[in-house]
Amino acid sequence: MLRPRIIPCLLVHQGGLVKTQRFKDPKYVGDPINAVKIFNEKEADELMVLDIDAAVKGAAPDFNMIAKLAAECRMPLCYGGGVTSAEQASRIIDMGVEKVAVSSAAIRNPTLLTEIAAAVGRQSVVAVLDVRQKKGFFAKGYELCIHNATQAVKSDPLDMAKQLQDAGAGEIVINFVDQDGLMQGYDLEYAAEFKSRLRVPVTFLGGAGSLDHLHQLISKLGVVGAAAGSLFVFKGKYRAVLINYPSPEQKIQLCRDALNMKG
Repeated sequence: MLRPRIIPCLLVHQGGLVKTQRFKDPKYVGDPINAVKIFNEKEADELMVLDIDAAVKGAAPDFNMIAKLAAECRMPLCYGGGVTSAEQASRIIDMGVEKVAVSSAAIRNPTLLTEIAAAVGRQSVVAVLDVRQKKGFFAKGYELCIHNATQAVKSDPLDMAKQLQDAGAGEIVINFVDQDGLMQGYDLEYAAEFKSRLRVPVTFLGGAGSLDHLHQLISKLGVVGAAAGSLFVFKGKYRAVLINYPSPEQKIQLCRDALNMKG
């Protein structure tokens, strides 16, 4: 039976682990390998690692780093950043990574997901959509961004999510740019629109600042992935760097309580 997943998301910049706010001002918070070791000990459901340098610069994946992460990681690992071909995706999966995440390249060319799914299996293909509210005095609604939110595209985010699902994505990750790093909660209303529109598993990222925010997401939407960055690397109002994750007992209780409220 499917259950909610609570997923730490690690951002890598210049080889280090960083945290951003609204995709800007990366703050160094430690070594990615050390973070993986701690999340192993804490029995995280899954781990997502996004290389923001590869995403912005269009560089190829750092296969050396990926190999080190995969060798250390004892939980399912999803890697994203710079993947532009089925060959690259296959190489990453062969290293022991469970899922490959694709964002900008898939939005520009959705058939890339079809090719990757044929090579590694649909269950290993993740499409990441960075979404934010439209800017401007009279602007309404949301827009889709690429290249680490440095560029907006005209496609409607909901339509694109459906298109990428149909092209071969086995999971969709919705990353809320406006909420990134603020720790004030997910955009629950917009998240609900994606959950109702899609048939594949959906994970939401951007905004979680407490376990209560995870509870709110799961109680509203049911079985989803609840991903977070700041929540699992900072502690307290002064944002001291401390890798953390709920205990297995806390996690079970949180998900059970939230799903009971949903029911």
